[in-house]
Amino acid sequence: MLLEDQRFLHEDLERLEQAITDRVAEDPRNIKDRLIRDHQINGFLTRIQEQSQRLLDIYKDAEGLRTKEVQSLSTGEPFEEFYKQLEEVKDFHRRYPNEPVENLERAYKRRRPEEGEYIPSEVDNMFSGEESNGRFLDLTQLHEEYLNLPGVKRLTYLQFLDNFDAFEPPRLPIKRQNKITDQYLQYVAGLSSYLEGFVRRTRPLEDLPKLFLRYQREFDTAWEKGEVLGWTKETKDTDMSMGPQTEGSGTGIWCPTCEKKFTNSNVYNSHLTGKKHLKNAAAKKSQNGETNGTSKPSSLPLATSGKALKERTIASHESRIRSLADLLSNERSNTRVNVERKQGMTERERQAELDTLFAEDDAAVLASDRRAAIRRAAGEDSASEDEGDEKIYNPLKLPLAWDGKPIPYWLYKLHGLGVEFSCEICGNFVYMGRRAFDKHFSEARHIYGLKCLGITGGALSGAAGGGGLSLFREITGIDDASKLWEKIKKEKRDREVKDDQVVQMEDGEGNVMPERIYLDLQKQGIL
Repeated sequence: MLLEDQRFLHEDLERLEQAITDRVAEDPRNIKDRLIRDHQINGFLTRIQEQSQRLLDIYKDAEGLRTKEVQSLSTGEPFEEFYKQLEEVKDFHRRYPNEPVENLERAYKRRRPEEGEYIPSEVDNMFSGEESNGRFLDLTQLHEEYLNLPGVKRLTYLQFLDNFDAFEPPRLPIKRQNKITDQYLQYVAGLSSYLEGFVRRTRPLEDLPKLFLRYQREFDTAWEKGEVLGWTKETKDTDMSMGPQTEGSGTGIWCPTCEKKFTNSNVYNSHLTGKKHLKNAAAKKSQNGETNGTSKPSSLPLATSGKALKERTIASHESRIRSLADLLSNERSNTRVNVERKQGMTERERQAELDTLFAEDDAAVLASDRRAAIRRAAGEDSASEDEGDEKIYNPLKLPLAWDGKPIPYWLYKLHGLGVEFSCEICGNFVYMGRRAFDKHFSEARHIYGLKCLGITGGALSGAAGGGGLSLFREITGIDDASKLWEKIKKEKRDREVKDDQVVQMEDGEGNVMPERIYLDLQKQGIL
């Protein structure tokens, strides 16, 4: 059966090469289609390596089984060997009657879903919603881990995006001795692992093992020379000096009990009698069982092999993060722009935008597959298809623009077209958006509704012309409009009655004025 396995492997390799050729010739519509294609090609390349290794082992024939099988077929009775293998095949299918047969012709073809059928892809569960199929980075959890580190500068998420690859002052004010902790090691290891995984997910066809090996070799060389950024000899002398030095030397005297450096010996001697130092000394005495509560300036750093290994591991992660941040500079800048944009949106708007994005992707795939199925059934060429007959997918019921397509979702939210305004005077007609609602007060529908309520005369003519519009603006209820109209008519009647009751007086010069004013002027002797 080795010869059959050999033939099968050759066929499998040829079909894998053809599948890769077909996918390379495709032109992906968006980033998701490109990632699906790249991951499929990467899977085919991995399978080619595995099948080639199996085929190579058969040709090597270390145990001589292939040679023995060839000899059994070329010498002796050929039908005897044939029936023997046939009986083995029948026996296998008797023991496994429902074993599916692998169809190589269909195995590597790009599958087209039928209408309503869903075919999962490699990218469906590969990215979070924030990553948007590899467009952006998702560092929210790592940002929280950073904020929990002791002694770090409090950064917002936007500031963290700009500075997550900075591990030395002033951008990240953490001293070297404070980095040698399990918490900090876990943080940099998680950040390095995420960035490396993001690169693997978004760039499956690149030679990533070679790239990561180059990063590691560059770090090893720099570490041996003491040139790793933030871990040079000068940094060590500055941050971890523990020996007594003269004043002005730049290193000073280190107090291991309080983990504090003093540049002046007098200040250090005064510190030894302070309450804080004595308290720390008593605490260390209870923990370590020491007999002497005072501490003397140590002359050598307490470096062990375990500590040196941890330093190298942390420095390696920091170096890897810097290199990966440079590689992902484009995604990093896009993430910052996307975060700034989303900060001006509500949670409901962000979720609606995400749902719309996924719905449009799925609808585009289904529409394309349906058109292809129709062309195949009708025997038509794809170039002759009339794109004007394509059904517009509009799950959010957005208004249509001048080209017959739905307007952008951001424009829909900008104009408030999702807010409904109802007007009882217009027969409970609903206006979408504040702009259409304000405009309708001077339109024929609203004016006709006012006429039906008996609101006529100057108020209505003013409303039609715009002068009296303010009287009934923002009034949409029938009762409110009727009460306002009755009030206007009553005030008009009262004003007419008051005008009729005024007594007019005339002075000697023929000037006409109300009686009250005439009497006041007469009392003052003006008339």
